[in-house]
Amino acid sequence: MALSQPAFVQVLAPPAAPAYRQAAASRETPSQGFCGQSAPASVLGLASMAMAAVACKPTKRHATAAKKKGVKMAEGKEIPWNVFGPKAPYTAKCISNETISEKTMLVNWETSHIVIDHDGNYPYIEGQSAGIISPGPDKGGKIPAKLRLYSIASSACGDDEQNKTVSLCVKRVLEVTGRGWCEHSNVEPGTDREFPDAEKVYRGVCSTFLCDLKAGDEVLVTGPTGAEMLLPEDPEANIIMLATGTGIAPFRSFLRCLFHDKATKGKFKGVAWLFLGVPFTKSILYDEEWKAMQAEFPTQFRYDYAISDETKRADGSSMYVQHRVQECISDIWPMVKDPRTHVYMCGLKGMATGMIEAIQPSCDNEGLDPKEFLKKMKKDGRYHVEVY
Repeated sequence: MALSQPAFVQVLAPPAAPAYRQAAASRETPSQGFCGQSAPASVLGLASMAMAAVACKPTKRHATAAKKKGVKMAEGKEIPWNVFGPKAPYTAKCISNETISEKTMLVNWETSHIVIDHDGNYPYIEGQSAGIISPGPDKGGKIPAKLRLYSIASSACGDDEQNKTVSLCVKRVLEVTGRGWCEHSNVEPGTDREFPDAEKVYRGVCSTFLCDLKAGDEVLVTGPTGAEMLLPEDPEANIIMLATGTGIAPFRSFLRCLFHDKATKGKFKGVAWLFLGVPFTKSILYDEEWKAMQAEFPTQFRYDYAISDETKRADGSSMYVQHRVQECISDIWPMVKDPRTHVYMCGLKGMATGMIEAIQPSCDNEGLDPKEFLKKMKKDGRYHVEVY
């Protein structure tokens, strides 16, 4: 999980009492969902499907199979689903590849924001994932490598807002003997460009391929897939997001839709609160975007950081995302209990128990079992977890 530094962390003062309720007082209920983006009409006759899917996000996440090719049903609505499969991927092209983290003491410090041009042929909605097939070989020697899934970091219209691109947030996987855990090696000893003297070096096959992409390079894309992390249909819903590292990707897709894109900006009437965990200040992702959104929507968007290797709690232990949530629990707990609030978690598997830790004291005060409370939220379609 990830963490925080006192001088750097922005713990925003809550808008007047309780923050999200004051914002709700001036809401007007629109007649449709808040993320209305049209999808391209060129792929497999999906035009009307994608339009409806992106215009109204399902409240619950349990998708059921549909008969149409490239479509899946989620709570009675069609969403794009495996328009392109592993045997027939779409050949897209890299437009840009930008390193968005700064170097730290960790060997795997590098994170890239990669924009891929699909020319309007790859419909998707916020919260879904894209499959990438790299040339390989993978650990088993397979060429091309087995596909890897990456949470999409752009809203449905893409960073270009023209429905022609999809963006990924990718951390370069790098393991080096003596610099942390390293079980496998896929680099000939003495030949690694950064660590020629290391006994073993492992470079993630797909992450290396993606982080090394240059403008014009081809990328084989499958999907989209995923119905767990979709935005709620209700434009007055409140959204609490907990992310570690590149788990920020689906939340960037959410926040671009809610607070940035011209076609959807202003339709959201709830409150969105982002908690991001990283090991170092230099590891914070998309910081300028969050600052711009918060400045423009101060009563609707709040965010906090937990920077584990730089911030300590009162007892001397590291500050993780759940601890930052706990610091804000007087505002968070009423939101969590509100039936219109959705809680999302995305990132390292270890954070899966973080929400239980965060709400434990509040549950104890009210005689509730936190596991049962979250189980009920999950059943109601308000608790969404995607960890790896």
